[in-house]
Amino acid sequence: MQSKAKTVKQYLAELPADRREALLAVRAVILKNLPKGYEEGMQYGMIGYFVPHSLYPPGYHCDAKQPLPFAGMASQKNHMSLYLMCVYSDPGHQAWFRKAWAATGKKLDMGKACVRFKRIDDVPLKVIGDAIKRVPATKFIEHYESVIKTMGQRAGKASARKVGHKTAVAKSVRKPASPRPGKAKSKVAPKRKR
Repeated sequence: MQSKAKTVKQYLAELPADRREALLAVRAVILKNLPKGYEEGMQYGMIGYFVPHSLYPPGYHCDAKQPLPFAGMASQKNHMSLYLMCVYSDPGHQAWFRKAWAATGKKLDMGKACVRFKRIDDVPLKVIGDAIKRVPATKFIEHYESVIKTMGQRAGKASARKVGHKTAVAKSVRKPASPRPGKAKSKVAPKRKR
């Protein structure tokens, strides 16, 4: 659920006590391990950690007005969420993250970038801290740009395939063959209505 809070302090103040305590614990681990270059603030109606425009002027490709998202956390209707773009966008980091989480014996409920949890006891905070600490801002920017470039190349290839497909279809839909010389056209009389 997106909040209309303008500051992290306001966002946390809106929460029920149990959720506030859980997100404060996760926040403390993130801030302790957050590499230089990232900032904390409100982004997309939740607490966000991002590469500011001062360090990465192009911003987020989906909305250049937004700084480049790195991580985020929110209180949702039925759970709390931790969004780890740094894990989602890097298959190697994601494999490490899943293995490290499994080694704690805790169950991982994860979508693409979203880790869902109901209680702070469900979260191995050291794994979260290590996941954040492993990705300096410069490394995250480099990886992000390589992913965007690859996405652009894929989109270009997909467009080329579509154009190629249309050309192939156009070639396969040919005009009906004209009768061979010397052969009479056969006429079929239309059926009469009775």
